[in-house]
Amino acid sequence: MTEAGYLRTTRTAYDTVAADYERLLRDELRGKPLDRAMLGAFAELVREPGCGPVAELGCGPGRVTAYLHALGVDVFGVDLSPGMVAVARRTHPGIRFEVGSMTALELADASLGGVLAWYSTVHTPPEVLPAVFAECHRVLAPGGQMLLAFKVGDRLLHREQAYGHQVPLDVYWMPPDRVAGLLAGAGLVVDARLVREPDESERPRQGRQGFFLAHKPAHKPATAAG
Repeated sequence: MTEAGYLRTTRTAYDTVAADYERLLRDELRGKPLDRAMLGAFAELVREPGCGPVAELGCGPGRVTAYLHALGVDVFGVDLSPGMVAVARRTHPGIRFEVGSMTALELADASLGGVLAWYSTVHTPPEVLPAVFAECHRVLAPGGQMLLAFKVGDRLLHREQAYGHQVPLDVYWMPPDRVAGLLAGAGLVVDARLVREPDESERPRQGRQGFFLAHKPAHKPATAAG
C-alpha cells in the first residue's frame, strides 16, 4: 500500500528537528497550568485499577509521556518519526517508545485503558481524522479514556520553517464542534471540553488551544426494536 504524502512529509520534518524540538520544548508544561490540569484529570481516570496501559500517540521526544509516567500512569509512547523515538529513548530510558502510525496501530483491539493525542493530529488532513479516531476507538477497551489536544480555529497554516530548520509542515486548526462530531462519529463520548486563550509564550503566532476528554462506552447503545 502506498503511504500517504502527508505522513512522509511529517516523518521527514520531525526526523530533522527531533533534537532541537526536545531542547526547546522540554520544560513547556511548567508554564501551562491548564494543560497540566487536563493531563492530571486524564491521569486520575486511567490510574483506576484494571484500566490497562496508556499509549501516547505522536509522542515526539516523550516529554508528555514522561509527565504522565511521573504521575503514576502505566504509559508508553508511539511516534511516526524514528528520529523522535530515538531522542525519546535516550532522554527517558525507563519508558517504552515505539515507531508507529496512529493511522494503523500495531496494537490489539481493546488493549488500552487510555489514549493520549497531544497535538499529534494537527498535521493530519481533516478528511483522514475519522479513520484516526476510529483507530483510537478500536484499541481502547470499553470504558477507556482519551485526551485530545488540538489547535482551535478553521484554517490550514503552511509552514516552511519549524524549530530552527527549513522543513515544510501543514498545521490544521479545527473548530471544537467539528472535532466533537468526528469523535462522536467514531463512537467516542466527549465528557469535558477546555478551550483556552494563548498564553504569553504563544502570542502572536498561536491561537486558542482545545482539549477534549472522551471515553469509549462500556456498552453498545441499545437499539430500538423494529
